Amino acid sequence: MAEAPQAAASAGNTPVLKVDGLKKHFPIKKGILSRTVGNVYAVDGVSFSINEGETLGLVGESGCGKSTVGRTVLRLLEPTDGTIEVEGTDITTLDKASLRDFRREMQIIFQDPYSSLNPRMSAGDIVGELLKVHGIATGQEQEDRVAELFEKVGLRKAQMESFPHEFSGGQRQRIGIARALALNPRLIIGDEPVSALDVSIQAQVINLLMDLQQEFKLSYLFIAHDLAVVEHISDYIAVMYLGRIVEYTDKKTLFTNPQHPYTEALLSAVPIPDPTIKRKKIILQGDVPSPINPPSGCHFHTRCPYVEERCKVEEPKLKEISPGHTVCCHLR
Repeated sequence: MAEAPQAAASAGNTPVLKVDGLKKHFPIKKGILSRTVGNVYAVDGVSFSINEGETLGLVGESGCGKSTVGRTVLRLLEPTDGTIEVEGTDITTLDKASLRDFRREMQIIFQDPYSSLNPRMSAGDIVGELLKVHGIATGQEQEDRVAELFEKVGLRKAQMESFPHEFSGGQRQRIGIARALALNPRLIIGDEPVSALDVSIQAQVINLLMDLQQEFKLSYLFIAHDLAVVEHISDYIAVMYLGRIVEYTDKKTLFTNPQHPYTEALLSAVPIPDPTIKRKKIILQGDVPSPINPPSGCHFHTRCPYVEERCKVEEPKLKEISPGHTVCCHLR
């Protein structure tokens, strides 16, 4: 297994989340007997760690495995291989009863604020359900706690009786954030939580998440494809391509000194608000390969402008090229 890239932390501190060699393969079955004829290599050996109060941005093209990483970390999907440590405990070995306690430490904000809320429940019941299920609060105590959460995310107590269809998209996502906060988690996974919102609402939600992080010392795994959003909220950034992390470093280094050719291409596509500044765009050739049959050697070699013969046959490993900066490339 590859060693998990470590964010800077005080000596002796245990990361809130440490993922090492995580794999998630989906079997492909065919025929009357449903025999396995192949696998979708959605996540293929991902390693990273997140310390208290930090945000790791996970970026890449659609289909690269970002959301699968988030859902597997929460064990909404069972991992094929690898370890997932939450405050030093490997949760991949826990049964459902033992995992229940760790559910309170890890929560998720889903991408779609429309489909992630039960349309038959009031907003207050949606947020309060977690308190009831985990035996934290009921009755008036539950109502008071939900009202406090609504205030934290910028909603009014009177809106607790309203149903999801009565809210705007941004307000629905605030309900989702309140639900994620209900159990006082240490880690929140944001699965593209602002991609379905208008740009002006995106800024409000991102700023809300940052304020809540500072107040509650939350750790975030922030999954997104918008590098501008990731730059604003993240401390560290991991770039994924076809199920693997190809570059990992702090956000300043990534945006000023990208080392992987795929990262360079992603950054070249980020719009610059100043029309006087010109940036050379790197147009990648070909399509993203299928995760069912990924290329040999470096997965990126079929689209890389700097490809060499070695890249086609030899798989590169994540290596540290400077303190805290790891890259998966033969040319670095």
